[in-house]
Amino acid sequence: MLKKMLIGVYVVLLTMNAGTVMARVSGLPDFTPLVESAGPAVVNIQVTKFGQRARNHPGNNSGQTQPYRQEDIPELFRRFFDVPGNPNSDQPDQRGAGSGFIFEKNGYIITNHHVVDGADQIIVRLADKREFEAKLIGSDPTSDIALLKIDAENLPTLALGDSASLKAGEWVAAIGSPFNFEQTITAGIVSAKGRSSGAQQYVPFIQTDVAINRGNSGGPLLNLDGEVVGINSWILSSSGGYIGLSFSIPIEIAVNTVKQLREHGKVSRGLMGVVVGAVTRELAEAMNLGRSAGALVNDVTPGGAAERAGIKPGDVILAFDGQAIETWGDLPPMVGANPPGMKANVLVSRDGKERTFEVTLDALETDQNGELLADNGTAKQSNALGLAVTALTADMRQALGSPKGGVMISDVESDAAYRAGLQKGDVILMINNRQVTDIKEFEKIVSDLPEGKAVALRVMRDGATSFIAFTPSGKE
Repeated sequence: MLKKMLIGVYVVLLTMNAGTVMARVSGLPDFTPLVESAGPAVVNIQVTKFGQRARNHPGNNSGQTQPYRQEDIPELFRRFFDVPGNPNSDQPDQRGAGSGFIFEKNGYIITNHHVVDGADQIIVRLADKREFEAKLIGSDPTSDIALLKIDAENLPTLALGDSASLKAGEWVAAIGSPFNFEQTITAGIVSAKGRSSGAQQYVPFIQTDVAINRGNSGGPLLNLDGEVVGINSWILSSSGGYIGLSFSIPIEIAVNTVKQLREHGKVSRGLMGVVVGAVTRELAEAMNLGRSAGALVNDVTPGGAAERAGIKPGDVILAFDGQAIETWGDLPPMVGANPPGMKANVLVSRDGKERTFEVTLDALETDQNGELLADNGTAKQSNALGLAVTALTADMRQALGSPKGGVMISDVESDAAYRAGLQKGDVILMINNRQVTDIKEFEKIVSDLPEGKAVALRVMRDGATSFIAFTPSGKE
């Protein structure tokens, strides 16, 4: 009798457990309607940067470099006899691919700046297999947003959502062309919001665990209503492949950028003129702060907006224009989202007491290509090595395997450094056998380098380290 009772209880528990599992499974979202409604507005983007024919090419009687098609060269010669950088050898076309989406039915398309950067030809392939050559309306490297236009009408479009309402744990999906597999959907959840990147400090990225790979860039991040809440931009990886850390540009940033590109051909951003850093637990205690939040002012630009308003090094910025600052990375995108000339109230803590300053923002200067000429102090440019570098965040260090020290290359300005093989994303660990612990140490080492002599850099890339040597050409 007892045995039968125990068996009965076991069956009931098993049934309840199975019912619980089934309830959970049946509660998972069905992405089929989302794909059917959103898929037609997602496009594949093929870009080509034309190569050059050698000046002494038999068919080049003009003596000038000419574009050519890589497929016109026999495979044997392409594999074994092309020498990059040699003016007497043919330079092949460079091709790339990405994704985008139609947001206006008359052919306006949003994608990433880095997808179309430097392209001589941009081909947009629609979901219905039609192809169009696109015109680049404008591009902004700071936000990594580009606007394209194709000559077509009555196209399917995507509705724009609200990234501010996203919550950690919420389901999201991406549609794009990873490795040129068009109309690929991947799904996951929002991992966090407001993530900062040293290379793009004016974008508060949405972090997800949605599988993003090469070719997904520029495609939409969608909520369960099929609305665009972000633009897929980059991943953090030690291997070059997806490891669960994907980052998307909030749709509000993209819309603001596109509006300015259409109206003015460029994007204007406010600048406060402060170099900020993290508020550690020890600093919070020493400065009589209740918690380790805010942005510590390490330095101010002489004559800049912050200094004119009365903000000093050692102040801790707690809020900008009514928005609380939780970490130092919150501040740059808040400031950059506002136009130059705007007046904003900045709440700071000084000597344990809160004070408010009215700051009139300056303009964040860019060159004709939209590249920053000034920044918020996290990346240093125009040094003897011709490299712009940025500090490694805690998330970056974890993804890279927790390297000791190091700074990340955010831009290669020098031709000598480029020819040596240095790339954006490389982490500099040592310079001439001297350990690079942070940006300050990097600057000190670089300032001590003798002119005209070769320099050896120990660099980490894709989880592997190597030495790269070249002779700097000075500030460029």
